[in-house]
Amino acid sequence: MINVSNLSKTYKDTTVLSIESLQLSKGEIIGLVGNNGAGKTTFFSLLLDLIKPSTGYIENNEIKVNESEAWKSTTAAFIDESFLIGYLTPEEYFSFIAGLRSVSKADLELFLERFATFFNEEILGKNKYIRDLSKGNQKKVGIAAAFIGAPELVILDEPFANLDPRAQMQLQNLLRQINEDLGCSIFVSSHDLLHVSELCQRILILNKGELVKDVTKGEWSLEALRSFFMEEIVVTEEESSTPLPADE
Repeated sequence: MINVSNLSKTYKDTTVLSIESLQLSKGEIIGLVGNNGAGKTTFFSLLLDLIKPSTGYIENNEIKVNESEAWKSTTAAFIDESFLIGYLTPEEYFSFIAGLRSVSKADLELFLERFATFFNEEILGKNKYIRDLSKGNQKKVGIAAAFIGAPELVILDEPFANLDPRAQMQLQNLLRQINEDLGCSIFVSSHDLLHVSELCQRILILNKGELVKDVTKGEWSLEALRSFFMEEIVVTEEESSTPLPADE
């Protein structure tokens, strides 16, 4: 479904992302993890053609994303609140997205029933604009809207952030069920190693712009993920504490 080849993004003299080769298969739930500045947001921005690569390309269903918009009919995303339309109510926004994706009113209502528990009676029927909702509830709106019309690929950046523990668990169950029912691929970026290890069938680890690990769920445990990042912290601290050579 997704094919990455010789991809890089450079700003001035600094390369912030460099991935030689990567393939993502249809139907996978994939987690993307890494420290701040690892290149996660850059990678998602390239996947969605929000920025252009310095070298290489990304193919979505054999279509180069920076050369054609044909892939957009099968791909959806929620990255942050800028993807929303703040002056609409959630109902108006859902209807707008449904119209873009040729989903009937009846099918939309049936689809939204899946999210009833996740919405916790705080989203629909409140006569509130999206801009007036809490950050967590805005995120709920964006996540639900991304799945309207059953796209083949949904990209979610930090979906568990700003959600309380109950909503986080509900979301994890929702994503797993949607993946099973609709067969869509879900690509999740998150700092939360627990949710990534529990939800995702495959985990990609970025470090300083490079893909350093690509493992399936059975290969790495939560403890292994934590150990990897603890080792990175130790190495970073050792590098920062290394004394400079004395002047001769």
